[in-house]
Amino acid sequence: MEEIYAKFVSQKINKTRWRPVPPGSLQTAETFATGSWDNEENYVSLWSIGDLGNLDSDGGFEGDYQLLCDIKHHGDVMDLQFFDQERIVAASSTGCVTVFLHHQNNQTLSVSQQWTAAHYHTGPGSPSCSSAPCTGVVCSSPEIVTVGEDGRINLFRVDHKEAVRTIDNADSSTLHAVTFLRTPEILTVNSIGQLKIWDFRQQGNEPSQILSLTGDRMPLHCVDRHPNQQHVVATGGQDGMLSIWDVRQGTMPVSLLKAHEAEMWEVHFHASNPDHLFTCSEDGSLWHWDASTDVPEKSLLFHQGGRNSTFLSHSISNQANVHQSLISSWLSTDPAKDRIEITSLLPSRTLSVNSLDVLGPCLVCGTDAEAIYVTRQLFS
Repeated sequence: MEEIYAKFVSQKINKTRWRPVPPGSLQTAETFATGSWDNEENYVSLWSIGDLGNLDSDGGFEGDYQLLCDIKHHGDVMDLQFFDQERIVAASSTGCVTVFLHHQNNQTLSVSQQWTAAHYHTGPGSPSCSSAPCTGVVCSSPEIVTVGEDGRINLFRVDHKEAVRTIDNADSSTLHAVTFLRTPEILTVNSIGQLKIWDFRQQGNEPSQILSLTGDRMPLHCVDRHPNQQHVVATGGQDGMLSIWDVRQGTMPVSLLKAHEAEMWEVHFHASNPDHLFTCSEDGSLWHWDASTDVPEKSLLFHQGGRNSTFLSHSISNQANVHQSLISSWLSTDPAKDRIEITSLLPSRTLSVNSLDVLGPCLVCGTDAEAIYVTRQLFS
């Protein structure tokens, strides 16, 4: 079991993100950002893990991480993404999108840019221009894409005052999350179980593709794209299931994997080890999924405190005719042949684990129990 360090921070943490390391550098993750919610005052904060987990002079483990700086945030932090080394983009429950700048010389945060009414409700029944929560943000310099409860998609550019492009009625339901598929294409998930692909090169307001869970329109809360195979996408939703999609074929998920007992709030492929995937849930759990081929052949194995229990895996399409080496291990989950090993990373169930992020061997997560957990030894 990895060494995992808890810190109680006296605020409910809704989002946690590692600051990216410079391309080509040999640095490991050192700094992460958190965004709080459901507190009287909410903050965006930056933390350093310093010597966490390293041996100190007495042979014991160093065990704490330090608050570098924080800044008040108006409304709940609904999403948080690093734009680059210095800038962090925060999505607010007020509909505002803010770019914060980290001044490393004196360890302060300031507001660098703000789009105050990025998301708002209009039409009958809503007061004139009532705010709508901004639910998701994704960045690919120089662009920032936001989605919201108003079903609107905005494309912003840093240093531009107005949105470069807005798709006003992109969705009649709430958009919960967004990610880039390829640079001009984004992928959104919504509250009625649909996954939609949008191409900013097209002028219309229609998605270029719609995929959906069949049956009972289960809300999807999170989405992540495989870092090397851009057609492979993972989503999680209200029923706690993990869905794997191949956007090149069909309109349904390739695999449905029984996972958490309540809402899955985030799913992340490991950027450099994409056979590993991480999920967190309202049920207070944080899971590491290992689909790499060197695991002994078993069906879904679940580890917690040495206990194994087998999980249901349901494969929808038969991929046997495709050359195996070309397939992502996530697309070839035939329960008879393949296995996914699941490890529970938290020592005990807690209140909702709202957010997680992985970078190299490091993982951070934030909870409603006002705690942040960090490990630097994911694969040891």
